Amino acid sequence: MAIEVVTFGCRLNTVESEVMKQKAEAAGLTDAVLVNTCAVTGEAVRQARQAIRRARRENPAARIVVTGCAAQTDPASFAAMEEVDLVVGNDQKMTEAAYRALPDFGVAAAEKTRVNDIMSVRETALHLVDGFEGRARAFVQVQNGCDHRCTFCIIPYGRGNSRSVPMGEVVAQVRRLVENGYAEVVLTGVDLTSYGQDLPGTPRLGKLTRTILAHVPELKRLRISSIDSIEADEDLMRAIAEEERLMPHLHLSLQAGDDMILKRMKRRHLRADAIRFCEEARRLRPDMVFGADLIAGFPTEDEAMFAQSLAIVDDCGLTHLHVFPYSPRPGTPAARMPQLERAVIKERAARLRVKGDDAFTAHLASETGRRRLVLIEKNGLGRTEQFTLAEIAAGRPGEIVDAVVTGHTERALVAKAA
Repeated sequence: MAIEVVTFGCRLNTVESEVMKQKAEAAGLTDAVLVNTCAVTGEAVRQARQAIRRARRENPAARIVVTGCAAQTDPASFAAMEEVDLVVGNDQKMTEAAYRALPDFGVAAAEKTRVNDIMSVRETALHLVDGFEGRARAFVQVQNGCDHRCTFCIIPYGRGNSRSVPMGEVVAQVRRLVENGYAEVVLTGVDLTSYGQDLPGTPRLGKLTRTILAHVPELKRLRISSIDSIEADEDLMRAIAEEERLMPHLHLSLQAGDDMILKRMKRRHLRADAIRFCEEARRLRPDMVFGADLIAGFPTEDEAMFAQSLAIVDDCGLTHLHVFPYSPRPGTPAARMPQLERAVIKERAARLRVKGDDAFTAHLASETGRRRLVLIEKNGLGRTEQFTLAEIAAGRPGEIVDAVVTGHTERALVAKAA
């Protein structure tokens, strides 16, 4: 077999998996499964372990290399799995050297662990990727790590402190991807709106966005992944208002809708800040839609507090929800707070998902009759500017089709070429 990569978690992992495969192939590795894990929830870790065991059953002779945030934060537990041949840290996984001289089968756990202190990493290199297998859009990692310490989050210990890729390198990579035929590029990072604070002159995300659009006029669509709205700078707001090629879809790291819970999470925004941002962004760009991450059942959350998270779906006009049942991550302050019963957490997450489904259905219904540009992802399916899935019997993967929305299903718009 060739090299297979199994990816969990965020878009940043998607980018890094492409680089990992390139580096492993350059190192001469064959017959291997690379598992790029996520640590954001206990469920994500459980799924990664399940995938590792399945990979060994299906590929008994393959070498299994485990990396990613879960491997970085808890390398010993993965090294202890008999199915695993090597555990690699989040920084080392992006190097060719990590995939050379794998340990022999059956060695002790300590001998198959190559994980350094992620907090010692001070720079993020831009890893050149010519394309993304099976994908119509390309991703560019412009930032990594996080300087904030939200009480529920383990990710800074998997990614390290915030560090940014210089603007010139980002622009050159975007140009390279456009030359390779990509019509849409997505900027990714762990804490994207902290971009540039470690660079000379401290450029912000807004300046990066406007610079890319100015210097790569051939780029048809630029998309920004998850942002922290409280850190949105003036240039970013101007780009939202003025740059038609910046897609009108923002995914917000909200996490909760109640001020006391936000304070206990150690978030930097209040409920009113989130609502104000959405109102202003929508005023500047009337076709803007918002997704959001929301956590249900955070420690100490009572029914009234949870009701505020339900209400913020309407108050912010959210359409694409990512709902997470709270999952205590060992070593985080929230894990030491008074916990809710799992049944309560699951029930609240279910109610929040129903609320999100209703909001999404309303969004789909509101699109009927509108003219949208659909980026075809695979035959019969694409995404509008607002990142809404659309069923359309036109175009080839990677093409942008001018289309009219004629209706919708439960999960997607139905469109036809205009």
